[in-house]
Amino acid sequence: MEHQQSYVLRTVEERKVRLIRLWFCDVLGQLKSVAISPVELESVFEDGIQFDGSAIDGFSRVQESDVLAIPDASSFQLMTWGDGAEVSARMFCDLVNLDGSPFEGDPRQVLKRNLQRAHDAGFTLMCAPEVEFFYLESDDPSQAPVPLDTASYFDLTTKDVSSDIRRATIQRLEATGIPVEYSFHEDAPSQHEIDLRYTDALSMADNVMTLRLVVREVALQHGVHATFMPKPIAGVQGSGMHTHISLFAGETNAFYEEGAESNLSPVAQQFIAGLLRHAPEITAVTNQLVNSYKRLVSGFEAPVHVSWARNNRSALVRIPVTKRGKEAAGTRIEYRALDPACNPYLAYSVLLAAGMAGVDGLYELPPEANANLFELTEAERVKADIPLLPSSLSDALDVMEASDLVREALGEHIYEWFLRNKRAEWSDYKAHVSQFELDRYLKNW
Repeated sequence: MEHQQSYVLRTVEERKVRLIRLWFCDVLGQLKSVAISPVELESVFEDGIQFDGSAIDGFSRVQESDVLAIPDASSFQLMTWGDGAEVSARMFCDLVNLDGSPFEGDPRQVLKRNLQRAHDAGFTLMCAPEVEFFYLESDDPSQAPVPLDTASYFDLTTKDVSSDIRRATIQRLEATGIPVEYSFHEDAPSQHEIDLRYTDALSMADNVMTLRLVVREVALQHGVHATFMPKPIAGVQGSGMHTHISLFAGETNAFYEEGAESNLSPVAQQFIAGLLRHAPEITAVTNQLVNSYKRLVSGFEAPVHVSWARNNRSALVRIPVTKRGKEAAGTRIEYRALDPACNPYLAYSVLLAAGMAGVDGLYELPPEANANLFELTEAERVKADIPLLPSSLSDALDVMEASDLVREALGEHIYEWFLRNKRAEWSDYKAHVSQFELDRYLKNW
């Protein structure tokens, strides 16, 4: 750690960084920031920054409010803002109590705790998300969302302003030290996808938080709005954050076994079984908005059925085909329910907890779902014993509330606060009279 801090201090001086932004997020995944000057950096490394945690949703009660933000030097990245003339930097912080113990309301600390449990068992969680989002003309909620283009999957046009914005975004991400593997136009009008390169789960959660900010900032510079709302436009597919996952034991991919079917090791099979058994319990975390469940419906390429399959995109867990000669490193699974509005620290925590429950408990992998699950009748689904994901935030919260696994993964503090907050969101939603209701009922009833 001292070596990393020395590197940061030296880089800040050599690159004449004028401002360092210290980042953390609240329980729902909203980014928070405090800026310091370079002269303060060394003392902040030593002592942290004290602030009132009760002012942040989900953090602390007034009577026990003060917490410390300690910068994680390993997360240091140079960043450019605006026209690129200003050189600044960002670091993510770990939040601790005044006695130095991890603050239980900090989502990053939650993920670090779950990663440590996996590490104690000999594993490191690696992730690679596919982040989808929409570009819209405006963020005015009083108007119907207006996309910037009518293009579709992999389309490329010379007059596609959305592609220009996405290209500028990728350049900004790469300059920030966040490697992009792929980017392209997705299926829906003005929907785009950026796939981040595989790395450890903590770094990836930091990268997802940074990506969401950069995407929206670059869009704003071009006079448009970028949204990670899961389903902003009716009648087209919503935005997901399909995440590729594997466990590594040192330098070895624990999901790979040469000669096994699809190269899936017993650890991989048990991990998948854990994800499937506990999927309904973790869905409120991986899909935390009322709007998330407008995406999780049949007919729009989003998973609904709790199942697994090889290269079948209608399944919740997909086994992607690996490149020839890359099987040892590339064998992985893809969890397809996540959406880009989740808190990535909490989402990766519950995914890891569910998968490791399968490994620790030696869960047996259920039969593969080979059919197009979207075409199954209800009778066929029941006969095949394929459960469904929760169909609403309320249903997801009911299952989560009964889950010891989620309670342990999140910790009592965040678990209880999350349930209260999301119950309130559902209550507000139930009391709202929507345009659908006005259109359907006002004239005739």
